[in-house]
Order: sequence, then structure tokens, then C-alpha cells
Amino acid sequence: MKLQIPSALRPFVDSLRDLAPIVIVIAFFQLVVLQQPIPNLGTLLLGTVMVVLGLTLFVRGLEMGLFPIGGNMAYDFARKGSVFWLLAFAFALGFGTTVAEPALIAVAGEAANVAAAGGMISDSDEARASYATGLRYTVALSVGFAIVLGVFRILKGWPIQYLIIGGYMGVVAMTTIAPEAIIGIAYDSGGVTTSTITVPLVTALGVGLASSIKGRNPMVDGFGLIAFASLTPMIFVMGYGMVIG
Repeated sequence: MKLQIPSALRPFVDSLRDLAPIVIVIAFFQLVVLQQPIPNLGTLLLGTVMVVLGLTLFVRGLEMGLFPIGGNMAYDFARKGSVFWLLAFAFALGFGTTVAEPALIAVAGEAANVAAAGGMISDSDEARASYATGLRYTVALSVGFAIVLGVFRILKGWPIQYLIIGGYMGVVAMTTIAPEAIIGIAYDSGGVTTSTITVPLVTALGVGLASSIKGRNPMVDGFGLIAFASLTPMIFVMGYGMVIG
């Protein structure tokens, strides 16, 4: 007989199920491979419970707030018929969500510390803050540009593969001329932009826009904006490294 889970507990159970593989992997390697007890077990269990609760609330918040507002605004802009304001909204959305990304803030701060330790910039709080801020805003500009490009692709119905191939050709070309010290940071910047804040809003924008335009398929045309948001930061950050280097 199948166990019936109350609907109120369903999000919590789903989050617990999603985190279970991570817990199993850590426990296996700690207890079986390393053959050592788990340190601070009580604190670890409390932290795990907090992660499960946080993930549950986060996913529920996406479903209730971010996904609907992104899709509704895309639909309203498409109905308004103003390409300028739609592209302006796309750029502002990409820029604003990226600046607020916790992962990007952390990576930019760490990159500034390493740059100071390596002698690339002066070892002062002001220099580190300036470097980290410049890196964050460079990535944010690139994502804003990427979302504009992705929205324009949806409007025109362009095949995504040609734009992606051309973009990665640009990444390869920039890699050959960019300072070696910035290349790794640039590649990582492409990953940290697609995190907790950017992904849900940008995905909702693309799907909502494709759903509201006649002749566009939300499954075919609505997705792909995240790919642009991962691609353009690599090019922009390498360019940033060439400017400040």
C-alpha cells in the first residue's frame, strides 16, 4: 500500500529526497572509506535540517513569486508591443539579478584576495573592493547583454545553436589573447551567474515571452537564455582582465 503524504508536507519531503544523495555520499566516504566518525554530528544534523527547511521555503517561494512575476511581466511587455521597453526590461533583469547573486559576490571577493596576494593589485582594502566591484559589474553587464540577445532571438525566431557556436568561438579566441591570470576567473564567472536568483527569473522571462508570441514554441524558443548568461561573462571578464592588466 502506497504511503499517502499530506500535501502540506510534500515540499519538505521532496527537499529531503533531493538532499538524500548528498548525505549518503558524505556518510559513505566518511564512515566507510576514511573510517572516521563524523565530527560535530549534532551541529551537522542541525545544519542539515536548516538546509532542508531553507530549500523547501526557497522552492516554494519560486513557485509562488519569482516564476509568476517573470512570466507575467514578459507577457505584459509582449502585449504592449514595445520592443524597446522589452529589451530594456531584459537588460535590467539580467543586470540586477546578477549583481545580487551571492555566488558571484563570493567569487569576486575571493578573486580580489588572490589578486592582491599575487601582486596583481595593491594589497589594500580599497584595491580589493575596487577589483571585486569591477568584476561583479562586468559580469552583470555581460549577463544583461546576454538576456537582451536571448530575448531578441526569441522575437526573431533565430536558431539557438548558431549563436551558441559563435559565442564559444569568441570564448576560444579571447582565451588566446587574454592574460593567463584572468582566464580561470572568467570561466568560473560563467558558472556563478546561473545561480539561485538569476535562473528562475530569466527562465520565467523566456518561457513567458515565447508563450505570448504567436508562432513561438515555449519548449523550443522559451529556453536557452541561461546558456547565453553562462557564455557572455567569459568573454567580458577576459576583456576586463585585458583592460586592467
